[in-house]
Amino acid sequence: MSVVGGRDIAEVRRRHLAALAYEVESRGLAWRFAGPEESLLAVYGPRTGRHVMVVATPSGDGWFYLWPGGGMADVTRLSEVADRLAALLG
Repeated sequence: MSVVGGRDIAEVRRRHLAALAYEVESRGLAWRFAGPEESLLAVYGPRTGRHVMVVATPSGDGWFYLWPGGGMADVTRLSEVADRLAALLG
């Protein structure tokens, strides 16, 4: 496993969260970046007022999205994650 600097991790994390933001918005959810260095994605259900915070984190050789309630999925499953969040917040 290669060592990646903190700045590189922050950039990759932001890229993954931005991709998820685009996907959840296309499903009618609202979002904003939050936390230090925009390290979290706050996703909102406009009709329900429910919200959830999502983080993207390195794990092994890849990256995963994590959210409360045991939500976890590989970032390559972007569409599935957006669908799950839409169902959760709908």
